[in-house]
Amino acid sequence: MALLLLPLHGVGGRGDLPVPLWLASYSAAAAVAVSFFALAAFWSKPRFELTAGTPLRGLTRVVDARPTNWLLEASGLAALALLLGASWFGSSSPGLNPAPTWLYVWIWVGIIPVSLLFGPVWRLANPLRTVAGLVPRTSYRALPAGIAYWPAVAGLLGFLWLELVFPDGSEPLVVAIFVTGYSLVNVAAGIIYGPRWFAIGDSFEVYAEVLAKLSPLGRDAQHRLVLRNPLAGLATIPQERGMVGLLCLLLGSTAFDGISRWSAWTNLTGELGRTAHLLVYTLGLLVAVGVVSTLFLLAARATGSARIRPGGLGNAGLPGAFVHSLVPIAIGYAVAHYFSFAMFQGQEGLLLATDPFGRGWDLLGVGTTRIDYAFLGTGLIAAVQIGAIVLGHVLGVVSAHDRATHLFRRRQLRRAQYPMLAAMVAFTAGGIALVTAS
Repeated sequence: MALLLLPLHGVGGRGDLPVPLWLASYSAAAAVAVSFFALAAFWSKPRFELTAGTPLRGLTRVVDARPTNWLLEASGLAALALLLGASWFGSSSPGLNPAPTWLYVWIWVGIIPVSLLFGPVWRLANPLRTVAGLVPRTSYRALPAGIAYWPAVAGLLGFLWLELVFPDGSEPLVVAIFVTGYSLVNVAAGIIYGPRWFAIGDSFEVYAEVLAKLSPLGRDAQHRLVLRNPLAGLATIPQERGMVGLLCLLLGSTAFDGISRWSAWTNLTGELGRTAHLLVYTLGLLVAVGVVSTLFLLAARATGSARIRPGGLGNAGLPGAFVHSLVPIAIGYAVAHYFSFAMFQGQEGLLLATDPFGRGWDLLGVGTTRIDYAFLGTGLIAAVQIGAIVLGHVLGVVSAHDRATHLFRRRQLRRAQYPMLAAMVAFTAGGIALVTAS
């Protein structure tokens, strides 16, 4: 993250861990392996593929009511207007302007708890979808064939490059230009292609919808809100190549974020000029995404050595069949990397909101209040980091195993999953090392 308080994004080194790094990594990897073998012994039939959930008719009527939709749409528009106003017309200093914190913490990190708790709510409040819908159209162009989710992948790559590579990503003017450009592109595409564009082209909406699949609240085939097993919702992730690219990009970028905080990396790159910095960091980001993608693709395709039941695969083959198992892993990585950062820098977003345009106001009456760094200890931060990674990988193993029971016959089930298990163990140990090593 490019903000001034960037060092808060993590525990600050392996010395903060309550247990040795090697023990944490080995224990977490062992937990994933034990989970796999327990599942292989006692779980032989799919349990999530056809689970619909319990309809919540009353809540559906409330959420789908026009006043509720108007309130959500108005809230989204107000948030976008405030973000643009602060970034364009507020202080030019990242330390005095709330817009960078709102974008990188409140929106990017806040998408995770909001989507997990409230399900597919982002789509209802998405201001870009709302603005595009204000332009009357009698018909829309058809989306190009084979486009599914790749525009969202491209947009997400641009945002992550701004966050992790560009040295001035926290400058309010940079935030203003990015948010304005991103909004114009997606609103224009929404006007041309209709509401369907946002489901495949708006990176933030697509990301929120993917996260919402792991929420206990979801929508069924009749578009009713249902209370469901979150892993059953996860099983409905579309099996598309673009979705594989999206999840591998998320995992790889988080891995690079961890690597870029290692002292070895900062010692090597600390004296680079601006152009060299951009080249080295861009290459590092692409390599990290490439390594994660290669490991997952090889593991998924290696399961093809076992015979697959007819009709079991979608458009993206075996990688697409198992891509949903990456969602809890991505969430675990995100929580591990952003937990302390969000808890501390998130306070700054509220404190700066008292004077969003740098006029000397104190709208919220916070006065000279400062960030409270004492309410979280490093031991708690480390526990949340390790716990999030382990839980994410265990849920990933469960999801992958359930899908495997749908694809493979029982006598082939365990052998078919060994490559994916190896990848999960590697992701687990590597993830813990990334967030704890100095």
